[in-house]
Amino acid sequence: MPRDRRDSTPPDLAPLIDHALLDPRQGLEAVERCCSEALHYGFAGVCLASRWMPQARALLGDRGPTRLVSVVGFPFGAVAAPIKRAEAEWATENGADELDVVPDFALLIDGQLTELHDELAAIVELGLPVKLILEAAQLEEQALQNLVEVALDAGVAFLKTGSGYGPAVQVSLVEKLNNLAGGRCKIKASGGIRTLDQALELVWAGAERLGTSHGVALVQAQRL
Repeated sequence: MPRDRRDSTPPDLAPLIDHALLDPRQGLEAVERCCSEALHYGFAGVCLASRWMPQARALLGDRGPTRLVSVVGFPFGAVAAPIKRAEAEWATENGADELDVVPDFALLIDGQLTELHDELAAIVELGLPVKLILEAAQLEEQALQNLVEVALDAGVAFLKTGSGYGPAVQVSLVEKLNNLAGGRCKIKASGGIRTLDQALELVWAGAERLGTSHGVALVQAQRL
């Protein structure tokens, strides 16, 4: 639910941040640094490509407050459902705590909502919390409504605003998703979150997780 921005004490951002490293041109050294920063600052999670699950699980140690998040079908979702399910299953078996999944948008656009539901439900049934990457700012209103309803019916835990490859997330988008979700799942804001004021506004608008590669700078700014 949206938080009251009139609260005298702003929320602590660190436990809300998924520390993202999704640049495919980065290697193990960057993954090690990302995991170390997440543990040091107490971030909610580390969000990585699925290929890094075994290494990141070893770096983060036993399952604790900093969760290991794997993207699935990232960034476009345009792979066959069995392949996407296989990636999700592999990530689960290799240490992931949560899955950030890109749906097959072609199924959405072509009105194949049953097939889209089945794709998502097959991943949800693996038992990990699923955050669905909506690319919400780039969808027509009816398509967004349809995608949200399918996602909720499939049992996703979060609606995630976008992959970060689109426009920066806006407060109005978080508010819209909160209205569409009607309290049936949580909201993760992602994409272009760079300033403390911006991050706090998104949380006050109802985001319960923030996906960003600027988590260290945000927390340092808040703790000054």
